[in-house]
Amino acid sequence: MGYFVMVEPGVRLYVEDLNPGGNKTILFIHGWPLNHKQFEYQFTILPAMGYRCIGIDWRGFGQSDKPVSGYHYNRLADDIRAVIDTLQLDNITIVGHSTGGAIAIRYMARHNGCGVSNLVLVDAAAPVGFTTETANQLLTETLNDRPKMMQGVTDTFFFQYITGPFSEWFLQLGLQAAGWSTAAIIILLRDENLAADLQEIFVPTLIIHGIHDKVIPFAQAQELHQNIRNSQLVPFHYSGHGAFWEERDRFNQLLQQFINM
Repeated sequence: MGYFVMVEPGVRLYVEDLNPGGNKTILFIHGWPLNHKQFEYQFTILPAMGYRCIGIDWRGFGQSDKPVSGYHYNRLADDIRAVIDTLQLDNITIVGHSTGGAIAIRYMARHNGCGVSNLVLVDAAAPVGFTTETANQLLTETLNDRPKMMQGVTDTFFFQYITGPFSEWFLQLGLQAAGWSTAAIIILLRDENLAADLQEIFVPTLIIHGIHDKVIPFAQAQELHQNIRNSQLVPFHYSGHGAFWEERDRFNQLLQQFINM
């Protein structure tokens, strides 16, 4: 079922809550510039296996409200906290993809991992996001031809072959965002660094990263692994930036094993 959660006056986040009676809860935080629907191939499998799966659209993305401000890690992490508090979630696993992984890292540091027992970082945009050159190019395209920018993102996202219809579906996920929020997150990914946050993560952490990732290099996953205590790194040898889809069967299986350890 889907509903809205108020995270601050005038700003509601859309939440997709599947199998609310499930015995273990997984909270999914999507990547830029997508929304919770990127996890379709988790949501079709995991709830049927007894898990409660919650997908959040960040502010400015998907079906959530799209204010002009609040696009920095502290506010985005506070939005996650508001959802966790409102739904009274505890002992959950957070799965964060790309920028969603970066938001999850800030959440763990800023809110002492409140309610979280396991963390999964998938192709995480951390400790840094985009280089200045990449960010400025994306920013220029976003401000002048956002559909072209989104097509470029789609074309570099996957290592595996994607069909035309899949490419179009994926592109539309990105276009559901607002232009201003899309641009603001590019600036965030260019200017912010999460290195100091990594020392504040104390829960078991699974790092999944495609070795062919052209968006966030695999070397950054190795850096996360070195700096997050109690972490394990699993390379995905047939994935680019979309391990959650490119090797979905292995991904879903690994997630279950990690949660049930």
